[in-house]
Amino acid sequence: MTEIHTTLLSTAYLGPVQYYTKLVHYPEILIEQHENYPKQTYRNRCRILGGNGLLTLSIPVDKGPELKVKTKDIRIAYAENWQRLHWRTIVSAYNNSPFFPYYEDEFAPFYHKKRWKYLLDFNLAIQEKVVELLDMDSNINLSSEYQKEVKNDTIDLREIIHPKRQKTKADPNFSPEPYTQVFEEKFDFQPNLSIIDLFFNEGPESVRIIEDCFKE
Repeated sequence: MTEIHTTLLSTAYLGPVQYYTKLVHYPEILIEQHENYPKQTYRNRCRILGGNGLLTLSIPVDKGPELKVKTKDIRIAYAENWQRLHWRTIVSAYNNSPFFPYYEDEFAPFYHKKRWKYLLDFNLAIQEKVVELLDMDSNINLSSEYQKEVKNDTIDLREIIHPKRQKTKADPNFSPEPYTQVFEEKFDFQPNLSIIDLFFNEGPESVRIIEDCFKE
């Protein structure tokens, strides 16, 4: 069996725990930027847990008049103040979590001090912060071209890690491990939420939990 060295992933806005198991486990991560941008994926949305249940935070995008636009060219739309809305929702959901006070100032600038033109740039910037705070040693690069079929030493997860396809395109290397969540007294454990759900609830233990979620 060919040993897997590289994992090909889509870009993701505060991707789910499943996404970060790949960043921890595989030595080389390649982020797809030359694909035709698809709708309703983790590329511009994440799922968190609030006091009333699951919430989806979506970054509005402007594809322009073209029918097909590469992911690297997708622009963020600012007709509404989505940054303020997202941050208010995150604060409401995690203000009482154990580690939110420690990391609040690390994430707040992504929602207050700057407007990113392109979705990919914003995703990479906030992902870099998560990787830094989790002390991950990840070698992450961008794709140089679109590959419909990948090499034998590369695993293609661009469409496997998907909010609507988890049951039909199972990932045999991922099995969620329960951890303490803020509203656990109201809801059963909600698996595979955005990395910030794990991060704000478990802090330094997050990497260990991510590693436990990866199954050989």
